[in-house]
Order: sequence, then C-alpha cells, then structure tokens
Amino acid sequence: MMDDAQEKPLDNEEELKPLKPKRVKASGSSGASRESSQSREESEIPQFDPETADTRSWYVIHCYSGYENKVRHNLEQRIDTMGMKDKIFDVVIPTQEEIEVKEGKRRTVERHVFPGYVLVNMIMTEESWYVVRNTPGVTGFVGMGTQPTPLRPEEVTQILRRMEAEAPHVKVSFKVGERVRIIDGPFNDFRGTVHEIYAERNKVRVMVNFFGRETPVELDFLQVEKA
Repeated sequence: MMDDAQEKPLDNEEELKPLKPKRVKASGSSGASRESSQSREESEIPQFDPETADTRSWYVIHCYSGYENKVRHNLEQRIDTMGMKDKIFDVVIPTQEEIEVKEGKRRTVERHVFPGYVLVNMIMTEESWYVVRNTPGVTGFVGMGTQPTPLRPEEVTQILRRMEAEAPHVKVSFKVGERVRIIDGPFNDFRGTVHEIYAERNKVRVMVNFFGRETPVELDFLQVEKA
C-alpha cells in the first residue's frame, strides 16, 4: 500500500469538512440561510449499507501531522464515554522502531510510518461514523467523496507486518557522494566518501584513503555518520 512516511494510504483521499451543530429553523431570509447550511451538512453524511451493518473493517482517518497520539487519546475517551465499544474496537497508529546515530550516539525512536493518519477498526454505522468523525483533531475519513473506504485485507496485513518487524529500521542521514566518518570497527575515525548504499542490507560502501589509495570498505549503517 505505502512504503514510506510520506505516502498516503489511498490515492483518492479526500478530506471531509467539519460538521457543525444543526440549528433550529428560523423565519425570513436568515431562516432560509440556516436551512441551506443544514442541508449542506446533511449532504456530507455517507450512505450506509444495511447489509454490511455487522461487518467490522479497518478504516483510515486523517488528522494533522503530529497530532496522531492526541487524536487516538480523544477517540478512545469518546468510545468509552459514549458506549461505542461494540462498534469501534481498535485505534492504531502505525509505527516502526528506528535507530538513529547522532554525534556518535545511537538511540532508538518510534517513528510514525504514515504521518497524519490513524487506523480504526470499526463497524461503520451512522452512529459510529459520527463518533469518529466529530472527534477533536479528526479532519475526515479517507475514501471516495464522503464515503469512507475500508482497507483491503492485504493492505492491513502489510501494515501489521511492517509494525511487527523484528529488526529496527536504521535512519540514514547520508547519501552517495557525501563525506562520512567511521565511528566503529577497525577503521574507526577514518573519513571517506559514500560510494554505494545497500538499503535492503543496511550496508554502505565507503571509499577510504588507506596508505595513499582509495579503498572500498563495506560497513553497517550504524558504523558511519556524516562528517
């Protein structure tokens, strides 16, 4: 489905406009205006298929990047206080462990795989849609127009496998042609130029000046940092 943090779950993503509270109809031109506004709000509500009323699926909701944890917290509170545990089951933020090297120090951080997106496992009904859609921080469901589109089973499997990967992803801060410093191994503190990067093996080939000759040295990502 998506391979990096910048990609989005669906190409046809379209955000929904925030819903506003319905107003009581008033007389005159002001009343007509409010009635028109209410009509627009009602047009944003998706159509629900009675045949899938008991089917639970994974859906994607959109929020502002950096607010994923806050949205999950808000939604989990609403599920509890509004008694929706029988309709909304799980709220997941796809993450992956990442090792980064900075100033010779390694640290493991949790990186959001899809910034700005949260997954919700739910039975899609008008009531559950309202609970999720009106959660503070949620800007809309991902789907065609106003119709939320469930993820395909293979998409869900791919995301979960990526989250459960045993080996943490190594954040690469260098690119081909850049100068780097070796911080571990027999060539510790040597400097060289990145010649090739083997992302699938977490390896990098560095050209090091050794006894007056350019010598290729293959190293782990964690053994080098930007010079």
